[in-house]
Amino acid sequence: MYTAKHTFFCQSLDGGILSEEESNHAVRVLRLQEGNTITLIDGKGQTALGEITVANKKQLHFNITERQQLPARPNQIHIAIAPTKNMDRFSFFIEKVIEIGIDRITPIITVNSERKVLNEEKVRKNAISALKQSGNLFLPKIDDLTTFKEFISDQSNHNQRFIAHCDSDTDKIELKQAVDPKKNVVILIGPEGDFTLEEINLAKQNKFNPVSLGESRLRTETAGIVACHTVHLIS
Repeated sequence: MYTAKHTFFCQSLDGGILSEEESNHAVRVLRLQEGNTITLIDGKGQTALGEITVANKKQLHFNITERQQLPARPNQIHIAIAPTKNMDRFSFFIEKVIEIGIDRITPIITVNSERKVLNEEKVRKNAISALKQSGNLFLPKIDDLTTFKEFISDQSNHNQRFIAHCDSDTDKIELKQAVDPKKNVVILIGPEGDFTLEEINLAKQNKFNPVSLGESRLRTETAGIVACHTVHLIS
């Protein structure tokens, strides 16, 4: 399908109206007018071409002229990660895993977390921006910040559960050898100070298998990106 120069996010393409934020960007920043064609995405695999019928900075209206729906991946990737103290690094993680393709992200608070407060709304806005830039059509679900214990106690629906940590562990194997690409997967990524031994043991008690992401000691955001990419490579 042909795509227009400018892409906009719209949760409901059938509504024919952009949000105020997207409308303002289209009209005041990009100077788009009635009759211009735009690309629309809904974050659920659907993309469409729309013709602007009303170029209002608060409520841009459009008519869809063409649309396409892509199927979701058969295996779902879910990463639970401790947000970094530096928000730019966490934003970088969000941007890159959206480019690669991810279905769900859960920010978690651990014992060694350096960040225990998160502006979830800002994170979601950054995710939409990354989606529009990447050309990917699936926006991951981004959960509110939750504690490590609350998270691991609520993962009974996942076929595969892994915890990536740096502590020496005879049970630990490479993620690329452990993951089954045909099944859903959830991966725990800790903070810069890593998970505590108590957290690792608690995760194992909740059927999270310990895995390694390689020989190097990775930053939190790098570890999250590597974990996501590893699952994609073998899928």
